[in-house]
Parts: sequence; structure tokens; C-alpha cells
Amino acid sequence: MELIISIAVIVLLLLVLIGIYNRLVALRQNVNQGVADIDAQLRQRHDLIPNLVNTVKGYAGHEQETLEQVIAARNTAAQGSMNSQDEAQLRVALDRLLALGEAYPDLKASTNFQELQRELSDVEDKLAAARRALNAAVSRYNTGRETFPAVVFASAMGFEPADFHRLDDSEKGVVDQAPKVEF
Repeated sequence: MELIISIAVIVLLLLVLIGIYNRLVALRQNVNQGVADIDAQLRQRHDLIPNLVNTVKGYAGHEQETLEQVIAARNTAAQGSMNSQDEAQLRVALDRLLALGEAYPDLKASTNFQELQRELSDVEDKLAAARRALNAAVSRYNTGRETFPAVVFASAMGFEPADFHRLDDSEKGVVDQAPKVEF
């Protein structure tokens, strides 16, 4: 009888551990998906920039320094992992590029330029949403990891706390707002 009770307790404990492990794996995958979503939006932003630069080039070809700064910032941001400092420099360079519309009324009126501007605004909105989704996934994961009984086993099973997506100074206060592009 004691043997049956011991086996039942061991099986029950094993089932609890399997449940905890599977739940934490699912939550960690949601965090990984959130990071991948942000990366995809950043890559889409980076892919739009050459089209925007080429459109501006046709109207403001002598603004070479601004165009080169945008391309250099885009290339730096597109290399390697997400780096908020590189993205902030890209944002500043893009703002300068978009500001050229004020100096060139023909550029401002260009359908191609307006469409690229709308696409960039859409990407920025999606990027903000992806950042919020990542932070929500991180919160669920960390909560799941730190609740009982998972907290007893999580570290031993290799589940480390996840970090929230931190905004740099250029992003604070604007991540939930539509990007302002004025001419």
C-alpha cells in the first residue's frame, strides 16, 4: 500500500512539473515571438528608407549630405541586433529627410512621396503595437515564472526572467502616438 501511495505521489509530482514546464515554454515562446515581431517591423522600416531616399533624390538631389546621413543611419540600424541608439539616430535622420518636403513643394505634392510617408507612418504604428505586445508577453511570462509552484522549479528548469523592451529617450512619450510627419 505504501508503495502505491509513493508511486502515485511521484506520478502526480511529475505531472505537475510537466504542466509547469509546458506552460513556461509556451510563455517564453510568446516573448520570443514579440521580439521577432519588433525585428520584422524594424526591417520593414529599413526597407522603406531606400525608396524614400530615391524619391527625395529626384526632387532634392543637391541635399546629398542629408541623403547620405539617412542611408548611413539605416545601414547601421539594419546591421546586427536591435539597438535603441542606432534606431534613435535613424529616427533623427528620417526626420531631417522628411523635413525636406517643406523646402521642396513639388516633393511635398508627389504622390509617391505621400504614399511612402503613409507607409512609414503605418510601420511606426505597427512597431509601437509590437512593443506593447512584447511587454505584455514578458509580463505574462515573468508572472507565470514567479507564481507558486512554478517559482520553485523555474530556475532549475532553465527559465530565466525576461526583460521588458526599454524605450530610449527619443521614444519615451511617443510610442503610443501616431508619428507626426508635417510639411
